[in-house]
Amino acid sequence: MSIWLQLSSLARKAFEPDDETGTDVAALTCAPDPGDVEFTAAIIGLSAKLAKADGLVTTDEVAAFARVFTVAPEDRASMQRVFNIARQTVLGYESYARRIAKRYRDRPCLLEGVLDGLFRIATSDGAITAEELDYLRSVAGHFGFGEDQFRRIKASHLGHDGDDPYLVLGVRHDASFEEVRAAYRRLMLQNHPDTLAATKSAPREFEPVAHEKSAAITTAYARIRNERGILTRAD
Repeated sequence: MSIWLQLSSLARKAFEPDDETGTDVAALTCAPDPGDVEFTAAIIGLSAKLAKADGLVTTDEVAAFARVFTVAPEDRASMQRVFNIARQTVLGYESYARRIAKRYRDRPCLLEGVLDGLFRIATSDGAITAEELDYLRSVAGHFGFGEDQFRRIKASHLGHDGDDPYLVLGVRHDASFEEVRAAYRRLMLQNHPDTLAATKSAPREFEPVAHEKSAAITTAYARIRNERGILTRAD
């Protein structure tokens, strides 16, 4: 049985408020636990609530969800049913965000990957509204990301006022080049598609986002090197 069919049958239970029993994990990875239906349920809940944040759920947003969080053709109908349940529930998105954050608080790259996917959904209809941006900022806060981290993630998707490469890498303008290079290496390690490919349990749906994000990180790093007059070399 596919995870979407599992969710279709378990959706109402999955969308009840989270309990107080956390799940400890032994290692830092960028993937959820295999077969974690509750994680998938929370992803659908966050996505449905995001699509509703500006008052209108568009077909573009539903289609974007199916692309970002890959859905096989035979599972589309089940996914749609679950999406509709999540959209109609009286529970707020905070419940879904808290559930994911509590379960995977020691996997920040997974949490950032979820946020990346939500950004993709928000921008799928060609624009992001103030309500959607507030929603994303709030989810980021529940995930434990500070304002500087949120601005970095936002900049990698939407650009930043002035197209600030330092913000993309999450470093100060007066940071040493060693700090800049360390930030670049860390972000590329977390977001490079090859890293996800090497992690066999990593969700395949994160790969397109990783390609886009690693390109933004690389561009930002190259700009800082050029601005500082540092010759290109292997990093």
